[in-house]
Order: sequence, then C-alpha cells, then structure tokens
Amino acid sequence: THRNVVGLSFFSHHRFALRTILYSCILNTHTTHHLLRLFICDLQTCFFFLHRNLGKSGLRVSCLGLGTWVTFGSQISDEMAENLMAIAYENGVNLFDTAEVYASGRRSSFVITTKIYWGGQAETERGLSRKHIIEGLRGSLSRLQLDYVDIVFANRNDVNSPMEEIVRAMTFVINQGMAMYWGTSRWSAMEIMEAYSVARQFNLIPPVCEQAEYHYFQRDKVEVQLPELYHKIGVGAMTWSPLACGLITGKYSDGVPECSRAAMKGYQWLKERVNSEEGRRQLAKIKELHLLADRLGCTAAQLAIAWCLRSEGVSSVLLGVSTSDQLLENLVSKVTDHICKLTIDALLGNKPHSKKELRA
Repeated sequence: THRNVVGLSFFSHHRFALRTILYSCILNTHTTHHLLRLFICDLQTCFFFLHRNLGKSGLRVSCLGLGTWVTFGSQISDEMAENLMAIAYENGVNLFDTAEVYASGRRSSFVITTKIYWGGQAETERGLSRKHIIEGLRGSLSRLQLDYVDIVFANRNDVNSPMEEIVRAMTFVINQGMAMYWGTSRWSAMEIMEAYSVARQFNLIPPVCEQAEYHYFQRDKVEVQLPELYHKIGVGAMTWSPLACGLITGKYSDGVPECSRAAMKGYQWLKERVNSEEGRRQLAKIKELHLLADRLGCTAAQLAIAWCLRSEGVSSVLLGVSTSDQLLENLVSKVTDHICKLTIDALLGNKPHSKKELRA
C-alpha cells in the first residue's frame, strides 16, 4: 500500500530511538554523533519531522503540503485530483493549498487554505478591500463546500487598500468563523511587519505565515528576510515551487517538451526563462546536482525538496504534482546533513548573506 511505501511507522521511530540510546551507551559522544549523521543521511525519508508548527502559532502542519496552483483543474481530471489527495493524506500530509475536493477523513484532520486577491473582472472583485476580502472568502467557501478554511492568504499586497483595512477585514473573517488564521503571499518583509504593527496597535489579529517561492535559484527572501521575521514576530514560511516549475527535474535539459508546463498556454514566460542565458546556466548546475543526487542514492527532486525543508523557519513545502508516481517520489525525500548542505551551496554559488554575516 502507499502507506507502506512512504513514511516511517510509529514502531520505526521508537526502534531508531532505542538504537540511538544503545549506541550512546557503548560509544563515546563524538563517535555517536558521527554514526547518527551517517545513519540519518542513509534514510530516505523526511518524516522524522512529520509535522511542524506554522510559524510560532499553535497550528501543526505537515512538513510537505499538496499545492494545486497549476495542475488541479487544468492539467488533471477530478478523479486524479481526488486520488492524489487521498494518497497524500494516507501518507501523513494534512496541508492542502486551495483544494476544492479532499479525501475521505475528518474535516478537523485537514488544514485547508485559500487565497484572496483575484476574483472577477469588476473593480470591486479583486484586491484586498474589506468588501472583496469578505465577499471573496464567502465565494471561495461556497465553491469549496466548506464552512471555514484554516488559513486565508492575502495573495500579494494591495497598494489601493490601507493596511488597517486589510488587517481589520482579516480579523473580522476570523472572528466570524470563516477562517482560523490569516497569512500573506508574495508580500515583502516590510509589508508583513507593517501588518503586524497595525494588528498590535489596534488589538487585531496579525498574519501567521508568508507563502514564498523557494528553490535553489530563489533564496534571499526565505533564507535572509523571513528568518528575521520569524524570530521577531513569529511569522513562519510556507514555500512553493521547490522544483522551480520543473526546471530542477531536468525535463528542460534538451529543450521544451510539448507536454511540459512551459509549452502550455499562458506560460510563455517560463519558456523564455528556460531558453535565456541565465536559464542555461541554471540547467548546467542542475546537471551537477543530478550527479550529487545519484551519489546520495535519491532523485534530484527528492534532494531539492529536502534542501528546502532544512531552512530555518520553513513550516511546510508545497508540492505540485500531476501523477501519483510524482507524488510518491516527492514524499520520500532525502535528509540532507550539514556536509551535504555545504556541498550544494558551493555548487550553486549563490548563498545569500544576512547583514549580521556581512558585518562579521
């Protein structure tokens, strides 16, 4: 069964702990640490850390979530969508980003999110005005056939709406039971800090997390800016596109396949990115990363997802898949140790540095 393929059982967790204690009794501390590092590196699963707190809130989310940005509703059938959600749920995933159907199970065992910004064509059907936040969320709940969502995201900031109005509207929908928490998506650190300050000033509810793009070639925000916010105000990170729209899988190494996302209508920007000079440089690094993954005994996708999870403050990484095979592959991710992380950083050559590191 899928449950046997992915994840570790409760017994396996305790067997690992038992072995650790036994080895610690026999070996000295240095040797034990070295042994554990080798042992952990050899395991092909990230589910020792099955659930994490969403930022510093009390909400527990699976470290891997299922995203529906491109594939659901456009690339795959409803039947496949339900099948993917069932497989994900059976294997410990409880976070579903903007899903309109979900697998059998108790509603309380799911964490379901939705986003507000783009709605209809009318001026009042988009943005983050109080009117659109409330009406947009009601419409989303109606389509989802739900009484509430766990997290409602403001999908980019709206310069036409005052920050106080946005925060008050988000507080209202939470107080009305339409959502449990609210978060931001594609907001700058300064905008998130402003929302937090407004919430504290007027005794309102602040955002709990930011959704941000994060992969080998998009690092600064998640590795430098968001950790500072996590420590200051408790905002966590929920990241998306760990495979850089499929670039990291190697599917674009020999051009753009006809069935790929870059060949789809509306994704000309991705095709241009793949064919650009920067895209060619990234593809060359991806070939080296594939060789590293081969040496570690995992796929390039598994290594990339695990690499995203090791970053401080990342609560969950959203996966975008269109087949059950892709999902099962991505759920079994290789744990990366410190040495492996340094190897990848040296290969990429793009590690961002915080102000503190630069001063040092």
